[in-house]
Amino acid sequence: MRKGLAVGGAGAIGAGLLAGGIPAFARQSNGSITKGDAAILRFLAAAEIIETDLWQQYNELGGVQDAEVPGGSGSAAYIKALVFMDGDMPQYVHDNTDDEFTHFKFINAYLMSKGAAPVNLDKFRTLPSSKATGAQQIGRLTNLMQLTVDTTYWTKYRSSSKNPDFGDTFAPAIPSLLKGKFPAIPRDDNDLTPGDHIQAIANTAAFHFAFIEQGGTSLYPSLAQRVTDPEVLRILLSIGPTETMHFQTWQDKAGNFKVLRDPSNPKLVFPDLNASGSQSTQTNLIMPEPTIFLDRKFPRVSIIRPTETQGAAMGAVKALSDDGLFIGQSPEFFALLTQLAREADAARRES
Repeated sequence: MRKGLAVGGAGAIGAGLLAGGIPAFARQSNGSITKGDAAILRFLAAAEIIETDLWQQYNELGGVQDAEVPGGSGSAAYIKALVFMDGDMPQYVHDNTDDEFTHFKFINAYLMSKGAAPVNLDKFRTLPSSKATGAQQIGRLTNLMQLTVDTTYWTKYRSSSKNPDFGDTFAPAIPSLLKGKFPAIPRDDNDLTPGDHIQAIANTAAFHFAFIEQGGTSLYPSLAQRVTDPEVLRILLSIGPTETMHFQTWQDKAGNFKVLRDPSNPKLVFPDLNASGSQSTQTNLIMPEPTIFLDRKFPRVSIIRPTETQGAAMGAVKALSDDGLFIGQSPEFFALLTQLAREADAARRES
């Protein structure tokens, strides 16, 4: 396990190396961390590497390509469809991508500074890139071309009487996104027309952006409850809220989607979420409605949901797998990700 995680680790974190291949930060070690804390950080590093991979694909075609987030040259038709929802979408995609790079690089650097193995998933970069003009032709960890997007987060955060930590379930805002496998980036230049088809792809991306970031919004506070070292806790409490900032931005922008039926796939329908007048789908309700927490006897409170720590890491793996992100990945990839998640979930706060 340790050997598998360490392969190429120093290269993965992109840190400057001193003579002899020893990273500068590793020479400044300040003690060790518990096995449980290291397991939590390794799982989070893996999750951030996966996030970085998918966001880089979005940025190559729909974001701003520059020295901060290099690669790709953009797709004018895809960018136009994203901009329908907000003129700043390319910049937001760029900035989210940049943030995810910094998250995994920092966590891996911190692990190495404590004498722990970093995470490297480069051997699993085997999935194909989009063939659309603007995308790099390199191996990927994630598949953005066969997504099944769960939009129950939309109704979950608008409920004033339910909480997933109590076992409550929620209806998806866009039911058809759960009933197929849809591209969130153009698969090739044939996807750039007709106009409502590329718009449906951009709509799918917008709801997927929020799906990804709401996962991190819950994952960090869930795993923070298992951390022992105050410094490791500080890391989780400092990175986690940035995921929340991403999530709120993306659900706000997704609310500006174009109401349509995909002409190339009539099963994919984006309905008017405000037509019913229900709070459960209201598009401008982007701040979490107060709901039940800890015990139903307490008054309702505005919270992140869920934050149950039991099985949090494995829950994240299941959600990403169900999303279709890993279609085409090897059994070895799933085995490693599952092992990382189980070790993170097994961590316990030590006195």
